[in-house]
Amino acid sequence: MIMKFPMALVLLLLPAIAEAADITGIARVREGDQVQIGASRIRLGGIDAPSVDQLCLNNKGERWTCGVAARDELVKHADNKEWICHVRQTDRRGRQVARCEVDGEDIQQWLVKNGWALSYGRVSHDYDADEKAAREAKAGMWQGAFIAPWDWRERNKKTVILGAVKPPPNANAILLASASGAVAPSPDCTIKGNVNGAGECIYHKPTSRWYAQIKMNIDKGTRWFCSVDDAEAAGCRKTRR
Repeated sequence: MIMKFPMALVLLLLPAIAEAADITGIARVREGDQVQIGASRIRLGGIDAPSVDQLCLNNKGERWTCGVAARDELVKHADNKEWICHVRQTDRRGRQVARCEVDGEDIQQWLVKNGWALSYGRVSHDYDADEKAAREAKAGMWQGAFIAPWDWRERNKKTVILGAVKPPPNANAILLASASGAVAPSPDCTIKGNVNGAGECIYHKPTSRWYAQIKMNIDKGTRWFCSVDDAEAAGCRKTRR
């Protein structure tokens, strides 16, 4: 017997079917928890890694671009390997939130267990045990001092400082700052975010008319972005020139 379903029901089911589809291929790593496979932008679900311009302290108490390190370690570990990403949903920025395997390995688990990302308890506790193992082994970011990526994005001054190193008195000021100094933290992160006189954030790509005239100065609120999506997510708009 062939069952016929109302067209309305079929249309309701289509998004679920589309979200369940796997995305496979060689990934281009954007950040420690963000990659791109073909035209698909993927956010690794259940974890949170530092942004490329987040600062940490290393095991000597020195400033360290831990977000760049997290991205680069993922690149080294997964370079030219086949990814299979099981999509769970689409986030508000149009990225596919997925659990990904690289040569059969749970890549989120690898990141957390090696100290390059945290278990994102707001959405999942799947990697809590791996975070505990990383903390005890003083792996990755845990060797020094840092604040959770979600607190860094919100510039939460009351956050707990994590890691093995005893933070200096001015640690909060260092860890809440950005690596967005005069030089871009990465060759992939060359979009400039500038704050105008009205306090509005405007982003400029290298092809923008005034790009060269913008001087990057943390004290003035400028920062580097790795993509237009990142800039717009931070509340910046595209320059009109």
